[in-house]
Amino acid sequence: MEKRKWAGNTGGSFLGQWGLIALFKFFDIRVGYFLMSLVVPFYMLFAAKHAKAIYHYFRQQINYSCFKSLIWTYKNHFVFGQVILDRFAVFAGKKDIFDVKLVGYEHFLRLADGEKGFIIAGSHIGNFEIGGYFLRSEKKKFNALVYAGETQTVQNNRAKVLGRNNIHLIPLLPDMSHLFAVNAALQKGEIVSMPCDRNLGSAKSVECDFLNGKADFPIGAFALATTFEVEILSVFVMKTAAKKYTIYVRPLKIDTKENETKREKTASYVRAYVKEAESIVKEYPEQWFNYYEFWKN
Repeated sequence: MEKRKWAGNTGGSFLGQWGLIALFKFFDIRVGYFLMSLVVPFYMLFAAKHAKAIYHYFRQQINYSCFKSLIWTYKNHFVFGQVILDRFAVFAGKKDIFDVKLVGYEHFLRLADGEKGFIIAGSHIGNFEIGGYFLRSEKKKFNALVYAGETQTVQNNRAKVLGRNNIHLIPLLPDMSHLFAVNAALQKGEIVSMPCDRNLGSAKSVECDFLNGKADFPIGAFALATTFEVEILSVFVMKTAAKKYTIYVRPLKIDTKENETKREKTASYVRAYVKEAESIVKEYPEQWFNYYEFWKN
């Protein structure tokens, strides 16, 4: 089980990360992309375990040939590097350089204008974080559950930029105290955003068929939706060009049955989410950013 866990943070030293912010204040982000293209092969060499996991993903889950899987492993790392640089460009005050297309935004606005809270199901597919810089709710407070082990540079800048969009960050802590904050937010009719493709401190999961294999997906967000009887939106933020993103907002719909238990309803939500995730990964296979052996066996 341990091999299917990976909790990473943004690489680089304090000075290196601040150097990127300073760089993008004065230079086009494509300068960073060019430098990234040169660095990626060395990163793949020194982080071979992560590169191997992505190679297996293309080879076994997407069914690419050996050679194509190798090429797309490089492409995956390069695009991942781009989305990291895009984050630092936003930190540098360059949010307006990105052209963002919203698909299904009406679903977000409908729930944001309602009385009840709701849950946004995120993932490590595409650039989910940057979506928070463009999705804004004037009426409801937006609470985002985030990995607490990020570098201080990233944490400080992320909190500053997201705070302008009325987004409050809830760090994921070992003592599970973040669950109290999440429960309180939903009780107050607020928005809660959670990653739904990794087990974050909880072993509770549902085994699902996913991309020619079986994988475990956590029940956390979906159990909360069932308990508080709130709706769930799956949100995927996909990079479509150097300075372009498309944000897909899709409500999760399930068929409820008479006398269905909360556990069964939760499992139905998990499978509905996995179906949406599979659909988006098939369209953007290079933007799968879980750098560990995700699938069983």
